[in-house]
Amino acid sequence: MLWLKTFHIVFVVAWFAGLFYLPRLFIYHRETNDEEGHARFVVMERRLLGITNIAGALALAFGLALLWWWLEHAPGYARQGWLHAKLALVLLLLVYHGWCARLARAFRERRPVPGSTWLRWFNEVPALVLIAIVVLVVVRPL
Repeated sequence: MLWLKTFHIVFVVAWFAGLFYLPRLFIYHRETNDEEGHARFVVMERRLLGITNIAGALALAFGLALLWWWLEHAPGYARQGWLHAKLALVLLLLVYHGWCARLARAFRERRPVPGSTWLRWFNEVPALVLIAIVVLVVVRPL
C-alpha cells in the first residue's frame, strides 16, 4: 500500500505541475503576435500536454489502485465524506484537464480563444483545487 501511495503522490505532483504551467503558456501564447512565437508555443503546449496526460493517467491509475486497497482493507472507508468530496474535486480536475486540451487545440488551429484576463483567472483553478484536496486528505473535516 505504501508503494501505491508513493507513486500516486509522485504522479499527482507531476500532473499538477502540468496543470499549473500549461495555462500559463496559454497566457503567453495569447499575448504573442508573431508567427515564430505562435509556432514555438504550439510545440511547447503539445509536449507539455503529452507529459501532463501521462502524469494524470498514472496518478489516476495509482489512485484507483490505492482506493481499491482501502476498500478491501477498511470496511467503512467508502462512507467517509472527505473521500466523496476529494473524488468530486478529482472529477473537476479531469474536466479542467480536458478544457486545457481543448484550448491547446484551439490555439494550434488558430480558432478564437479567451482573452488574457480570463486565462489568468483560469490559471488559478488548479491551485484552489489542490488546496482543497490537501485539506480534505490531511484534516478530513467531513
